[in-house]
Amino acid sequence: MIYIYNDFAGTHSTALAAAYHLKQLPQSERKLTTEEILNVKFFNQLTNKDFGKLLFHGTDENGNSVYTIGRKRNKLVVPSLREISLLLIEKFHIDEKIIFSNTSPTVPLTMSFGGLFSRKLHIDFIGVPLLVTGAKQSCDTIYRLVQNTIQVGNSSFNEKVIILENEVYKV
Repeated sequence: MIYIYNDFAGTHSTALAAAYHLKQLPQSERKLTTEEILNVKFFNQLTNKDFGKLLFHGTDENGNSVYTIGRKRNKLVVPSLREISLLLIEKFHIDEKIIFSNTSPTVPLTMSFGGLFSRKLHIDFIGVPLLVTGAKQSCDTIYRLVQNTIQVGNSSFNEKVIILENEVYKV
């Protein structure tokens, strides 16, 4: 199975989701520390050249691959990836389920502004504290989204490619 977490930038909520999925973050109801957040692979480290790239984060305990992608505002990225995935699955008789999970609904306003200041305007002394505050606000929601994503992946749905918009996690 392949899990692909996606959002606007692919460097904040997706990075946290991948880290939770791979059990690189403590999975409890406590808030993450600043150090834990800033040590997450790819967290606040991607640039414009990374948009649209599938970034491999690792393999989970069940041998499933975990990726992230930043799609900007383009709503066609995930449907296009779905179509190419279906084409490849059919043409090469691949017996693998692919789950696209949108982490955007979990992003609080503080994280959005933090990303703007840090990644776009390069004003880290304002952006990074906002990102950390936003990550602390949303960590439990992101964790729950990941747990649901894994549960859907393990379900007996016959679909080979599943897109989760995750609106139920909207903050």
